[in-house]
Amino acid sequence: MNEKSKWFEVEATVDAEAADAVVFALTELGAEGTSYSLVAAGKDAESVIVSGYFQSAPDASAVQSKALEALEIYGFEDSSLHSIEIREVVDQDWLAEWKKHWKPTVTERFIVAPPWQEIDPEGKIVIRIEPKMAFGTGTHETTRLCLKAIETLYEPGMSFLDVGTGTGILAIAAAKLSEGAADVEGCDTDPEAVSAAVENAELNDCPEIVFRTGSIDDKTPEFDFLCANLTSDVILPLLPLFLEKSRKTLVMSGILAEKSTEVNEALRELGAADAEVKADGEWVSVIVRRSF
Repeated sequence: MNEKSKWFEVEATVDAEAADAVVFALTELGAEGTSYSLVAAGKDAESVIVSGYFQSAPDASAVQSKALEALEIYGFEDSSLHSIEIREVVDQDWLAEWKKHWKPTVTERFIVAPPWQEIDPEGKIVIRIEPKMAFGTGTHETTRLCLKAIETLYEPGMSFLDVGTGTGILAIAAAKLSEGAADVEGCDTDPEAVSAAVENAELNDCPEIVFRTGSIDDKTPEFDFLCANLTSDVILPLLPLFLEKSRKTLVMSGILAEKSTEVNEALRELGAADAEVKADGEWVSVIVRRSF
């Protein structure tokens, strides 16, 4: 195939309102990227095709099982999923689809967009992100929740740590608000994610951000603002450290709404009883302001 990289595409046809559940399932299975496309008019007009791209062929039964599990978590019936197909593609195919369907993420103060897309900033701060595998493109609800918390609660000059930084979006947002006049750092256990974050920081004229491979630990210094867009199973064992290392504000996301009670109960046990919960679809952010 002309020495082009081979990939495997999972195409799931699903009711439009259940598309996010299938995206979640494909991401959990290790998809390196996802895209949406509308089903042809006149045939299941209220459906979309959600595509996930994998470096090796996923097991069809595992895809089916994970998709149905995700639909249940999101509150949809199994009938929301119409079909699943798996086929081999080359990387140019799925990258083209990804670029074609990726739309900017807009909050009150930020616009997150790819470098190739022309946009009208309308007075907002523009963050350009080059897609790099599955490290976060700013389109997910949890990223929006974190961006909204940053634009509301982050004060220029605050030191900032982004745990699980992915493509570095949240660290870049803080750095842009401070215009380079703050200690802004990000960490991720995946060295390829860190490389992507460094590239995006340079793309956004934020070379001052310090990114490192690893996670938070006892030796990590305290930061005024700590953000962790992870998942609840990763967040829960790290809660004591998150509270210890955040001087003023702690923002956590990557949490499904049904898991928020578990996270809040753990916070109460640690003495943080006044956490604030914000929702976006099936996802929530949990915010702790240091007053304890």
